[in-house]
Amino acid sequence: MRVWALPLALVALVSCVTQSVPRRQQARVHTAAARPVVIDPVMLAKRLRAMQPGWPRSRKFDCARLKCVALTFDDGPGEHTWRLLDLLRQRDVRATFFVIGQMVAADKGGRIVRRIVGDGHEIGNHSWSHPPLAELSHEALQKELKHTEDIVRRLTGVRMRVMRPPYGSTDDEVAAETRREGLAQILWSVDTLDWRDRVATTVARRAGEAKPGSIVLLHDIHRTTVEAVPALLDTLGRKGYTFVTVSELYGRTPAPGRTYTERAPTGR
Repeated sequence: MRVWALPLALVALVSCVTQSVPRRQQARVHTAAARPVVIDPVMLAKRLRAMQPGWPRSRKFDCARLKCVALTFDDGPGEHTWRLLDLLRQRDVRATFFVIGQMVAADKGGRIVRRIVGDGHEIGNHSWSHPPLAELSHEALQKELKHTEDIVRRLTGVRMRVMRPPYGSTDDEVAAETRREGLAQILWSVDTLDWRDRVATTVARRAGEAKPGSIVLLHDIHRTTVEAVPALLDTLGRKGYTFVTVSELYGRTPAPGRTYTERAPTGR
């Protein structure tokens, strides 16, 4: 488990809650009047974040010097995402998850999306229902982005800063709307075609062809993609790659409205 520096009193408070509260349950304490008071661990975490604006601290990598690659996973959360998160945690790897609002809503209570954030991964907006955004009316485009933003923020407290247009469908109007919403458009430079070719070895081989600065497109809704992850991590690890989130790849939050496909040698 990754531990961040907190004031001693806050560490003690978190320890009490995390040790005594089973997953997805609430602890009860009693006041002097013996009336039960409910403590929600998720809300407690949000309060701690508000008290410690820099917590958890983001990692710093010099991807102009290191061989960095950003793994990105689209279309979840789904039935295989939890296993993927286990695999990434075991390797201490961070990735970027572009979630669909309808899939977040289907995960009752937001258990998976909360873990994505809690494990330190970056989370991004992939629309509400996965339509080609460039074909939508302005009103429909706004709703696709806003509904997903609202549910993720309500469940996690996180304000997303990156998005991926479904099918890579974007135009000047999409760019303008994402700029207004404070979202950078993240495309990709390596397409594993895992949605088409459901063979783990094939997916791992294609991901293993990444170059320094690559953004790799994967989908956590496919079992075969999750099965490919250990092999692709081994392949890229042997080549000396550092696994980073999209924002870590650029060393800063990407600019709203702008389109990114990879980090060029100059860092742009």
